[in-house]
Amino acid sequence: MNRVLVVDDEPQILRALAINLRARNYQVFTAATGKDALATAASHPPDLVILDLGLPDIDGVEVIRGLRGWSTAPIVVLSGRTDSADKVDALDAGADDYVTKPFGVDELLARLRAVSRRASPADSDPCVTFGHTTVDLAAHRVTVRDGDHSVDVRLTPTEWDLVEVLLRHPGKLLSHRHLLTEVWGPGYETASGNLRVYMAQLRRKLEADPARPRHLLTEPGMGYRFQLHEREPAQEPQ
Repeated sequence: MNRVLVVDDEPQILRALAINLRARNYQVFTAATGKDALATAASHPPDLVILDLGLPDIDGVEVIRGLRGWSTAPIVVLSGRTDSADKVDALDAGADDYVTKPFGVDELLARLRAVSRRASPADSDPCVTFGHTTVDLAAHRVTVRDGDHSVDVRLTPTEWDLVEVLLRHPGKLLSHRHLLTEVWGPGYETASGNLRVYMAQLRRKLEADPARPRHLLTEPGMGYRFQLHEREPAQEPQ
């Protein structure tokens, strides 16, 4: 059974989420303040956290940082803040996904399932297959199916670094800052132009239709997400 900590200062949201999650066999703990959230998490370590940012005592971003000091449990932010800067701050602090209020319960539950599956398949199998593409992370080899044949695709060292970070976090929303720091290193946190160029190159090489990607997805104003299983084509990448 997954143990979920729900943190929100709105009683009706706490109650509604607790009812819906318990109906799906989650063990639910709730907290209405940041201090209570950290204390509850310490006494009952969660498998998953749903967290509002606008708490009455401690800002939710600080709660994320406090949890990330010792816990790797997925954190889904559930907040009325719609500014992209707030979203990026939460993701950079260690959140795994961001859902904006008002929200649909079905969408939230789908996000929870996705972050719960975020452990990369590369942990047990170095080969990741999506669409017509297979990436062998161990052998540093990419092949794309073309009819009955497979064609080798060459990636540059930077493209390899970027695709490896994305593939090792399937379904997880990765902020621009996180990707830039992981791939290019400190000092490149604002070099978003680099990221756009290399994502476009990866899409041209790995996506069946680069203009309507199904796996290397843009989350406008926030970052990118690797979607292992296809969803409906996205709009033109940003």
